Amino acid sequence: MITYSISIYLDKRRPKSNGKYPIRLRVFTPNPRKQKLYPTAFDFTEKEFESIWLTTRTRKEHKETRLKLQAVENKANEVASQIIPFSFTQFEKKLYRKVDDGVKVSYHYKEKISEYKKYDRISTADSYQCSENAFKKFMESKSQNYDNLTLLDINKEWLQDFEQYMQNKGRSLTTVGIYLRPLRAIFNKAIDDGEIEKELYPFGKRKYQIPTSKKVKKALNKEQMKKLFQAKPTNKEQQKAKDFWFLSYNCNGMNMKDIAQLKYKDLTDNKIVFYRAKTLFTSKTDLKPITVYLNNYIKRIINTYGNIEKLPNNYVFAILEGNETPERQQVKIKNFTRYINQHLKKLCEANELPGAISTYWARHSFATLSVQKGATMEFMQESLGHKDMATTQSYFAGFDDDTKKEFAENLMDFD
Repeated sequence: MITYSISIYLDKRRPKSNGKYPIRLRVFTPNPRKQKLYPTAFDFTEKEFESIWLTTRTRKEHKETRLKLQAVENKANEVASQIIPFSFTQFEKKLYRKVDDGVKVSYHYKEKISEYKKYDRISTADSYQCSENAFKKFMESKSQNYDNLTLLDINKEWLQDFEQYMQNKGRSLTTVGIYLRPLRAIFNKAIDDGEIEKELYPFGKRKYQIPTSKKVKKALNKEQMKKLFQAKPTNKEQQKAKDFWFLSYNCNGMNMKDIAQLKYKDLTDNKIVFYRAKTLFTSKTDLKPITVYLNNYIKRIINTYGNIEKLPNNYVFAILEGNETPERQQVKIKNFTRYINQHLKKLCEANELPGAISTYWARHSFATLSVQKGATMEFMQESLGHKDMATTQSYFAGFDDDTKKEFAENLMDFD
């Protein structure tokens, strides 16, 4: 069922300097009732418009102009017919782009990167940019122009060649997967938008499967946590790194971005209530805040490092100032996270603890130790702010040997 109408329209609201009126492309939808006028390269007098377009018998000298005008209307109808359900946004995007943009890989990457930057999702935009850069270099290695690459060129064999190319350069399968997931998302979007047929989708069963590796559990056990907590930093940088790592641990494994963006208005009634920055974009429905009750450790860190002016809209910590662009915010948060990781690593290496430790380990350690202490997976799902249980389970590093031994010894204890 067609839910729009398209026509050529003489816009007589305001004549141009030559005394003629601009010709518009009129698009109308009855439900909701909406009309939009789009510019064309034509302008006519009323008499010219009648003799060129409205008449059934066009004079010979006007036939070429009529054909060009007809081509504009035909293109608009062709574009609109591919948009189901009809959307003005999609119509405008497709009408004014180049003919083959809909299948160009570079076009889709540009669209997605612009979209993510528009909504301040700088980290995701960076991930897409890194993915695109990898494909550019791959095409260069084949002496081919990336700008000519289309979604129609990418099939199982092409993806396998890319995987082999990356491995030959010493990249892991995990990295390959990181670069290919944005491309898969682009294919899904292109199919949803009617750019390509579903049969051309190159991923999935009996096609190309993106490499996945079993996640290494990045959690410290109880003994290691105690050792790290009791470790004596050799300088103020190590002390700060240790303090913020344990702050993350105490705040349900809160990541550094959420710590950096924490404001005093988020601290009420002896607790922190916040939404993960990540889920504000990935989970629009049924958003649930995460609640962290302030214990003595959290209060001490806030008192030590917190901003003196406790105005509601002030950041708790001086990681951000508040006047940065989203791009600059991202840089500052990355630099702060790198600072914590560098100095924490030195502290751990000096105390015979895992040198690969990072801020991310605080989140996994919180999840693992909480479950080992008896917390249910449902409780952890809520505490970590996950939408599905599978994600929560992936954070759990399992039970240590002492817990398993204690469990075995108590199997016959029925009291």
